[in-house]
Amino acid sequence: MTKSLLGHSKDLGDNFIIRRVLPALEKRSVGPFVFFDHFGPVPVVTGEELVVRAHPHIGLATITFLYDGVITHRDSLGVEMDIRPNETNWMVAGNGIVHSERSKFDPKYEVLEGIQTWIALPKEKEQMEPSFQHLSESEIPVWKGNGVTLRLLGGKFLELESKAIVHSPLFYADIDLKMESDPIEWNLGSEEEAGLYLSRGAIESNGESYTMGSMILFEKGTKVTFKAKQNSRLMLLGGEPLKEKRHLYWNFVSTDQTLIDQAKVRWAKDEFPKVPGETDRIPLPG
Repeated sequence: MTKSLLGHSKDLGDNFIIRRVLPALEKRSVGPFVFFDHFGPVPVVTGEELVVRAHPHIGLATITFLYDGVITHRDSLGVEMDIRPNETNWMVAGNGIVHSERSKFDPKYEVLEGIQTWIALPKEKEQMEPSFQHLSESEIPVWKGNGVTLRLLGGKFLELESKAIVHSPLFYADIDLKMESDPIEWNLGSEEEAGLYLSRGAIESNGESYTMGSMILFEKGTKVTFKAKQNSRLMLLGGEPLKEKRHLYWNFVSTDQTLIDQAKVRWAKDEFPKVPGETDRIPLPG
């Protein structure tokens, strides 16, 4: 029987709903991916549907990808960047970064919906300097088959290579799948595992049916195989599994609990770098 995860819904406030898939009790990570959130769809009326005040990160890279809507990213490096559908924001936290995220009204879009993932940095790079990279739709490589469009958001897959600067072997892709498409079968490398998340529609994999909110898990060296039952949108993620255990607390990820404890103190004492123009920030939990 194929293993799978089912995301659980969480209200971030003001009826802004997300579906969290990773981490899960059954599976803490897929490749280097330790966090996976599907947010929305939320109707955009005022443009203030998503307000995430300034908050810190360490030891990870965050990746934001949108299906609909616009989000403005601001961070302590001085970056201010709008992200729109089929674009990505890659933010490497390293030894510490602070950012905020706010939805923005745009008459082109009636809803806000997207995916945010976290990648744990390799142990030797957890304390690297923070950075930010935005990739426009035209900068993202595309593979097309019969009824299938795959956008490679990060890493290497199907002889494509993303411009995203990554720090461990991985792949991350958006897949648009039409009902009339041929069945898909892709081989994973001997050291690669994968997750296939269903954002919209319905598919079948290894004789089992899946609908929105499911992530199908594929073990190292196996085949990613699926076929459409409806027009569908999926996210494929994976790579080499993490070699060391990761501690996760709030927005902090590390192989060393001491670094997380130090980050707690730094945030409580307001010692992280500031986001220009941001005066409000999220306090430590509890």
